[in-house]
Amino acid sequence: MIRAEKLEKKFGDVTVLKEINVEINKGEIISIIGPSGTGKSTFLRCLNLLEKPTGGKIYIDEQDILDKQTNVPKLRQKMGMVFQSFNLFSHLTVLENLTIGQIKLLKRGREEAEAKAKELLKMVGLSEKAYSFADELSGGQKQRVAIARCLSMDPEIILFDEPTSALDPTMVSEVLAVIRRLAKEGMTMAIVTHEMDFARDVSNRVFYMDEGLIYEDGPPEQIFINPQKEKTKAFIHRIRSFNYHIGKPDYDLYAMNAEIERFCEKHVLPKNMIYNILLITEEFLSVYMPAASKPDLNIVISYSEKQDSVEIAFDYSGYEGNILDAPVEDDLGITIIKNLSASVEYRPEAARSRLLMSLIKS
Repeated sequence: MIRAEKLEKKFGDVTVLKEINVEINKGEIISIIGPSGTGKSTFLRCLNLLEKPTGGKIYIDEQDILDKQTNVPKLRQKMGMVFQSFNLFSHLTVLENLTIGQIKLLKRGREEAEAKAKELLKMVGLSEKAYSFADELSGGQKQRVAIARCLSMDPEIILFDEPTSALDPTMVSEVLAVIRRLAKEGMTMAIVTHEMDFARDVSNRVFYMDEGLIYEDGPPEQIFINPQKEKTKAFIHRIRSFNYHIGKPDYDLYAMNAEIERFCEKHVLPKNMIYNILLITEEFLSVYMPAASKPDLNIVISYSEKQDSVEIAFDYSGYEGNILDAPVEDDLGITIIKNLSASVEYRPEAARSRLLMSLIKS
């Protein structure tokens, strides 16, 4: 239904979208998630030409809407958009907001347009507000009117640009309920949202966007339960990371420990877990440093806010194989590491090795 090929958008020297290639099929509900400033809203605005792409092509039903010969207004009628800021006409009643587009653009008679408007207001639960003005509505009611106005133009696809971000939390559910109903009725939708539970529940596919790219595309089960890429994992699990590199034998253990403690305290980790992190790190170093021909070690401590868990990754070279299998005179340090870890996983990666340790919570 919609296909983008090498879609690119620049604002001056800043590239916001980078050669996006994606297809949205009829009946799909696509949730678009990712950090702020990664091009999600710009992507939607390019699809319906509110922003003109710098490069690439966009097809709607196999017609290139960027082609100069294309009747763009007619094609755009297939695609409605709901904004976070409602964009209702404050000087018109709710009913008038829903009929003006039908009368002027679709050339419907007033009676037909009003009948359609009242039917849609009933669908979004606002029949009694038909003769109210926008200023008399709550934020949630305004957004439901905006959705009804979009539907009044008979779109084949609706683009939602963070439809709940301007709402009080108490009003979010009423808007999401309307979108869920549209999903059940088979409306094709692309939704930029920060409501992760909603995205997981309503979507057929999820796009995770980062740095102007669709970084990962998959079903919600993949994106929210088993993301395949590191940035997706970090975003979904709200992971905060600490990185420390050791590249010489005479590293400063005390400075490193102080940085680890500051990271842990910033994220309010319990004292016993901080102690365990420091102990595992020191014991690992007591095994690795004597065994490494040339120290080259990256230590990454990751705290997942969502899962409330900690993982330590030791990425190293200078020793081939699992360092925990290295011959040592005293294996007490290795025993301590294994006893304090819920799991230990060794991953050989080309010329380097990686040990991943999940910490036991106590």
